[in-house]
Amino acid sequence: MHDESSDGSAEIRHAGGGAEGSAREQSPLQARAAFLANWSWQSVIRHNQGACARGRAQHGTNSESAAAVGREWDEARQVESSLGETLDYLRTCHKRAPFLFFNGNTFADIARTFADYLFAELPPGRRRQATSAIAHYVAGVLDRDSMAAILRDLCEKADFKPGDRVRTLRGSTRGVIERLLDDGRVVWRPDGASSTLTSLPESLLWEPRGKKRRP
Repeated sequence: MHDESSDGSAEIRHAGGGAEGSAREQSPLQARAAFLANWSWQSVIRHNQGACARGRAQHGTNSESAAAVGREWDEARQVESSLGETLDYLRTCHKRAPFLFFNGNTFADIARTFADYLFAELPPGRRRQATSAIAHYVAGVLDRDSMAAILRDLCEKADFKPGDRVRTLRGSTRGVIERLLDDGRVVWRPDGASSTLTSLPESLLWEPRGKKRRP
């Protein structure tokens, strides 16, 4: 099945500092574009058909919401909006359930497609985590504040100093940076461990979240 991607869509404009709606939300949720421009409602239907086929479910539309969601979609997809607003809209489409099955998969996959393009400059590991967080938000698995915090952390430059507390991308292990190597890698000691690990800086995130770095 062919999925329409964001390649060739309107140029993505990044807002400067400040917040979108609240002081907690920084860029990249403020990036602006017509993120859905390449997704006609018919392409959304085809995407759901593919999801149903893979999940061995019968494709069908919800008579109470499909027509209205489809009309609104073809109007909304041409409008430039922030990434945060676009993700909110996709989550609303999921909740309105225009299809009988796999609404969450359908709209989350659309978000994952253009997010993969948007975060193309991130290292592969961080890029996967960013697109996963966005898809989980649209599917209703992750709340908005958590999604926004994850994206901020992943987009932060990996610039560590000895003594900085860090965690792995998935947050399963935490520890302290001990030294920086000449080749750019970092040596860090996981909490409670007697030995150290050597990692690429982009595979770690600064910890704890919300605390300002030392000057």
